[in-house]
Amino acid sequence: MAEENAGLKGVVVGSSALSDVEEQGSLIYRGYDIRDLAEHATYEEVAHLLLKGKLPSQKELYAFNRELGMRRSLPKELVKAMELFRRRAHPMDMLRTSVSLLGCVEKNNTDTLTKAIDILAKMPALIANNWRLTHGKSYVAPTRSNGQAWNFLYMLKDERPDEDAVKLLDTTLILYAEHGFNASTFAARVTASTLSDIHAAITTGIGTLKGPLHGGANEKAMAMLKDIGSVEKAEGYVLKKLAEHEKIMGFGHREYKSGDPRAKLLKELGRKLTDGTPNEKWYRIAEKVEEVMMREKQLFPNVDFPCGYVYYALGIPIELYTPLFAMSRVAGWSAHILEQLENNTLIRPRSEYSGPRGLKYVAIAERKG
Repeated sequence: MAEENAGLKGVVVGSSALSDVEEQGSLIYRGYDIRDLAEHATYEEVAHLLLKGKLPSQKELYAFNRELGMRRSLPKELVKAMELFRRRAHPMDMLRTSVSLLGCVEKNNTDTLTKAIDILAKMPALIANNWRLTHGKSYVAPTRSNGQAWNFLYMLKDERPDEDAVKLLDTTLILYAEHGFNASTFAARVTASTLSDIHAAITTGIGTLKGPLHGGANEKAMAMLKDIGSVEKAEGYVLKKLAEHEKIMGFGHREYKSGDPRAKLLKELGRKLTDGTPNEKWYRIAEKVEEVMMREKQLFPNVDFPCGYVYYALGIPIELYTPLFAMSRVAGWSAHILEQLENNTLIRPRSEYSGPRGLKYVAIAERKG
């Protein structure tokens, strides 16, 4: 019998030059520490790094931003299709379907990298306007200028966004952009390994991210903070959940034993964002939950925990937290798809059969039940 590892835990299924969690617990993108990128870079710089293998020069970044701007608008056929779904469809269902439809209406005579950039450019408009249309609001077209974060907030609220809010959202996009062979990335690589198209592979990633064991933790973390309601109730709430063997969302990570560096960065940004505002209470409740979880379970928060209250303080609807995860991660998915295709082998693991053997066929007239 072959050795079995449930969930492929600890199994190395391939190599990648895109990201790594180092032994000391730091996260790197193509050799660059995530802390340096989050502090100094823009999401567009990081997307260029992941997709093209290097941080761009000023001239290269200008050209990359210009291409994103030119590709940001949605095809008329896709907007018409989106308008048909004015009912309250799940935002991740809308996003998955929209990317799939995009593959039907876009020209297919371009290379995979160009298609990847095209999908990345359109993600803010897809997410913001799908939400607007399903909430009875009008469509807002993106601009060719400004970046991904700016355009998302602009289209979501139909007003020029605050620059501090743009910078903070941009930082979260950097933190979520790539994270190795996680479930959605691996699923996208499996699809790419069949030599299917990139729209199919990204759709696979979105469908996988929708699952509550992968994406959605930041949504559930914020919902929990709202359920708790006050700092005074936090400890009792957590202890009750733990006693009932319920999971506290946003804690623990298979890759990090001494804390998620992304969570540490985002917590500090969240503190600065909420300090002295009505949203400070969410930071304080979260701080108390962290304290109890460390004392009771020795678990650190992962990036999803502070992300919940940061997005809430930015005025982003909770149901859009996972689509925003996808908007960020599409850079990583696309880079992995391109990497898979560079030296492709069909991904086809074995399974260990666990069913019966030796059964004899019985005619249907003679079967019981």
